[in-house]
Amino acid sequence: MTEALLDGPSRPAASGTTRQLIVLLHGLGADGNDLIGLAEPLAEYLPDTAFVAPDAPFACDMAPVGRQWFSLQEATPTALLAGARAAAGALDGFLDAQLQTRRLGDGSLAMIGFSQGGMMALHVGLRRAVPCASICGFSTLLVGAETLAEEIRARPPVLLVHGEMDPVVPFAAMGAAAEALAANEVPVAVLARPGLAHGIDPPGLGACLKHLGKAFGIEIPTE
Repeated sequence: MTEALLDGPSRPAASGTTRQLIVLLHGLGADGNDLIGLAEPLAEYLPDTAFVAPDAPFACDMAPVGRQWFSLQEATPTALLAGARAAAGALDGFLDAQLQTRRLGDGSLAMIGFSQGGMMALHVGLRRAVPCASICGFSTLLVGAETLAEEIRARPPVLLVHGEMDPVVPFAAMGAAAEALAANEVPVAVLARPGLAHGIDPPGLGACLKHLGKAFGIEIPTE
């Protein structure tokens, strides 16, 4: 698996000058088109930021369409960790290639991951040699918490946002992830969204925007 196998929709920096890169990682059964739309509201406040939303490397084995980072046919902790590890090289290489193309360093990179994409953002982002600027995970969980202490190499600030009514990834996963991250000295903030199921809502995206602005050193106006 190489970074050349990953591709997906992108949006250039609105200002024409790229100083930051946000990589949007979709969930199971979707593709990059599912999240690239987030670039529009974010770009209004982050005009020097380019966005890219790679399609996951594998066809979804639980639906007739869409992609997956790894199979969820078996959702045990061991299987989830094995799946994330198997897909990590492709995402890691993709990040390197995207940064190199834009002549940026990891400090100018942020990842936003939804559900399985959030699992990948956390797994890869905490194991890169140089920390990225920020990770925002929506409706996700921390894969491999039991091995993190042995494998962690980077501690970027993390924001976790989760709907309290999520029927897919249990809401309790947010607290468990935050506890494990804090135990490994990762700066972590959480936001619970009452009434929200498995999705991203405007208040959650707004919190993500402020998190990104702080990480990039960009003042985000309070509305």
